[in-house]
Amino acid sequence: MTSTTEHTEYAEHTGQAEYAEGGRDREARPQEAEKTRQAAEAPGEGTAVRAGADAAAAGGAWDDGLIARRAAAAVAATGRQAGAGLPAPYDGGTASGVGDADLAARLDALRELTGLSRPRVDAAALAEAGRVLDDAAARGRLSRRHTVVALAGATGSGKSTLFNTLAGVTISDTGVRRPTTSAALACSWTDGAAGLLDRLEIPGRLRRRPVQGPDGPGAFDGLVLIDLPDHDSAAVEHRAQVDRVLAHVDAVIWVVDPEKYGDALLHERYLRPLAGHAEVTFVVLNQVDRLPEDATDQVLDDLRRLLDEDGIALGEHGEPGATVLALSALTGEGVGELRDCLGQLTSERRAAARRIGADLDAAAERLRPVYVPTGRVGLSEEAREQFADRLAEAVGATAAGQAAERAWRRNAGRACGTPWLRLWRWYEARRAPRTTERPPGETHEEETTTARQRVEQAVRLVADEAAGGLPAPWADAVREAAGRGADGLPEALDGLAPPESVPARPPRPGWWPVAVLAQVAMTLLQVVGGIWLLGQVLGVCAPDLLPPVLLMLAGIAGGPCVEYGSRLAARGPARRYGADAERALRDAAAGCGRARVLDPVAAELLRYREVREQYARVLDPVGGGSSQGRAGGAPALGGSFARGPAGGRSGGRMAELSTTGR
Repeated sequence: MTSTTEHTEYAEHTGQAEYAEGGRDREARPQEAEKTRQAAEAPGEGTAVRAGADAAAAGGAWDDGLIARRAAAAVAATGRQAGAGLPAPYDGGTASGVGDADLAARLDALRELTGLSRPRVDAAALAEAGRVLDDAAARGRLSRRHTVVALAGATGSGKSTLFNTLAGVTISDTGVRRPTTSAALACSWTDGAAGLLDRLEIPGRLRRRPVQGPDGPGAFDGLVLIDLPDHDSAAVEHRAQVDRVLAHVDAVIWVVDPEKYGDALLHERYLRPLAGHAEVTFVVLNQVDRLPEDATDQVLDDLRRLLDEDGIALGEHGEPGATVLALSALTGEGVGELRDCLGQLTSERRAAARRIGADLDAAAERLRPVYVPTGRVGLSEEAREQFADRLAEAVGATAAGQAAERAWRRNAGRACGTPWLRLWRWYEARRAPRTTERPPGETHEEETTTARQRVEQAVRLVADEAAGGLPAPWADAVREAAGRGADGLPEALDGLAPPESVPARPPRPGWWPVAVLAQVAMTLLQVVGGIWLLGQVLGVCAPDLLPPVLLMLAGIAGGPCVEYGSRLAARGPARRYGADAERALRDAAAGCGRARVLDPVAAELLRYREVREQYARVLDPVGGGSSQGRAGGAPALGGSFARGPAGGRSGGRMAELSTTGR
């Protein structure tokens, strides 16, 4: 077995000693530094991501506000104009069902989504999205030529033996001692992977080069293979190292053996949570040389059944998904098929994009409860009218209208009534005790308290109506906006017009002077008739009782008739005047409620619609960015090909997003 020192000597002999030295010492070499600089400045290779990362470092990642959104839009436009994708410049193929340009658009949408959501959504809920954006930016700044593949497995699964078989030289120690692999070991077929290995925190002393033929790396050009410690190791630091590396590699080869392929720890801790990463996942059944010939297929079928229960889509019949193979690293049986699969994965150079797309799908699924409504969203016209009615009731709009109507009729009665009746009413009013005055203190306070309670109830009901169907963070934001507006709403309504206020001088219609003249004429008839009759009694006039009596009777009967006719004529105008007064107070109260409550609530609903459309673009940048989605409601995204974390298509979830709420 070749030791580490012997392999270092082999690397120095072949002029590849950089993989036996520290990674940071390699980068200090002028030639390597110049190559790294040229690769980083190459156009069309993750420009948008690098610019987004620089902008985030300069001004804080994904800050909320118009400036941040404009900056994100400018970064996205710059990236697209440069033909940048993530991780560009891959040509052809798909990444989680979308191209690289669409993946960059999805990342831009997620970045803007987190910025818009930060004031409303808990930071813990956005932590996963921030991690995905950080990882995508970090991966975009590194080499796009290389594909990092990790070999993971349980104790005794034979992953180190498979690692050595693929490398063509004994690099990783194998043996019966468990665990044999105590630290991640890297093997790169091509130069320039130092940055990737530094990101994985693999020291230079654990970086190796494989045995290569005269034609160079061949199909493995750009492959970086990582041998991980056992994921079920008793050492905590080994498991932590496995979790850290798996979070940053482009693809994973899970090595299982016939005895532990159904281990619950493997399926529950790793395979099931990473089911959405099926396209960058290989599941290799090793040690088939230990099985009878007819048992291999049975074990493979059972393994596929377990993977299906985990929600992992299998790449069979030309469909994208996980690759399941059976081999023996010891005898070499089936290793050639794995080499072919790795060669195809490396030559496509799309594993990084697929991994980022899968991480993006998983982050979007975790954010689903934060953005997807559970019912109809928004305020209906009926709810707005009910809110206005409750405010009108609180300010006493109906009572004010009735008071205005009574005032109009009272004014008409004063102008068109008989003088004698008006005089009698005045006398009775002077004699009657003043019992209609409001006693100071308790009554006014009780009415004020009741009106305030009505206003608070109206605000609470409209807030509940607006928040219904919204996810919890946005429902809370709607209620908070309504509550802030309700703080000064009772005082503002009191300043409009008190319910007991009555207009001092209602307008007079054109027929009032005629009625007044008629009433004056009736009064003159009574006066003339009375004087005439008095003159006859005193002997001044010739005795003739009939004419003066008729005059007096005409005046006495005509006055009430004129007054009654005026009252009949005054009903319509008085009713209209009261309705106008009620409507004016109702409109004023509704306007006050709209400015203080409905407008802030509408602003929160508009903000939610904006983030919901951004979330739809994260799921599907094509359908989510359609004009239909921008016009109103959620866009129709039922045709999305974004994969969910369970390995199934997310078109059903997209369709649900497009049909719930408006």
